[in-house]
Amino acid sequence: MDDLEQELQQQLKRFRLEQIEPYALEDDENSHFRMEIFSQLGQLGFAGVTLPEQYGGVGLSYQTLCVILCEIAQSSVAYAVTISVSTMVQSIINEYGNKSQKEKYLPPLTSGEAIGAFSLTESQAGSDAAALRTTAKKTDEGYILNGCKMFVTSGGIAKTYIVMAKTADSNKTGISAFIVEDGTPGFSYGKKEKKMGWRSSPTTELIFENCTIPHENLLWKEGKGLKIALSALDRGRITIGAIATGLATAALEHSLKFALERKQFNKSIFNFEGISFMLADMATEIEASKLLVYQAANLYDRKKNNQKLASMAKLKATDTAMKVTTDAVQILGGVGYTKEFPVERFMRDAKVLQIVEGTNQIQRLVISRNLKKEYE
Repeated sequence: MDDLEQELQQQLKRFRLEQIEPYALEDDENSHFRMEIFSQLGQLGFAGVTLPEQYGGVGLSYQTLCVILCEIAQSSVAYAVTISVSTMVQSIINEYGNKSQKEKYLPPLTSGEAIGAFSLTESQAGSDAAALRTTAKKTDEGYILNGCKMFVTSGGIAKTYIVMAKTADSNKTGISAFIVEDGTPGFSYGKKEKKMGWRSSPTTELIFENCTIPHENLLWKEGKGLKIALSALDRGRITIGAIATGLATAALEHSLKFALERKQFNKSIFNFEGISFMLADMATEIEASKLLVYQAANLYDRKKNNQKLASMAKLKATDTAMKVTTDAVQILGGVGYTKEFPVERFMRDAKVLQIVEGTNQIQRLVISRNLKKEYE
């Protein structure tokens, strides 16, 4: 970690402890997202970390973004994931959008004035992303969208949506990507999911009923939607890995503090090997996960994107987060299972990290396919 990253980390630590931490339990219980916190993060420059300065970003690396997300996630996975997904939307527009699209949509996103959301999943199209059924029919007035999307992170609070829809019958070349603005006639929100974790981050259904999108809101060109989505997911897997390491780090810190203070049989429970060895394993797995995440981010920054390593980073870091948070509840015992301590929230938040941006079963599929290509 370089000097700038250490400085940003310290700045964020102060911010999260003062502005996010005091409300974390209350907002989790009430499923409440505070837009003012996201706006403050934007004012500090954390909403558009990797984007060029000409569009309001700060032009930093994905490795630096990972440091930032790891730190925020120690207080709130919800705000970290909002930044991660919004950054992914920005990167899609920056990479595949034209000049006018970039000038119109990027500045509000990079400043934190608006949030971006990514919309691919449907009820019958999860891991099999190419099976989506939302359609976009081209007319003289624009593209007419019809269909439903589900599990959309930041649905209802985002202003800019990247939506994948079919413009032709082919599964692979028939999918196109569109920019859809909040408030567009024919675009509405359906069910807001009641989730186990990430409760402060809204997850919502999107409904399109004869929703007309201007021709100029097509990204790149027709038939490139699946390629756009999959390339974005490679980046998203790295940032989800970073969020997982932050969550696991917070769980470890709470476990250590409790183990050193809690006394049984006239000594702190840390002094029992059954506990101290668990903590040693937790710390080791977190460090291993961080190394994988930062290596994947570093390769991406050097334009040597390694899909296999990105999937490994996501797989390792999120499995670690699940194991570490589960162990944290075990170390705290009965109180760990109550809301008196945050480790029960950490455990709930960890579970979905193994599912989003491609399930960990899909990550193993991606890794194995890459291994086959390398050694065949």
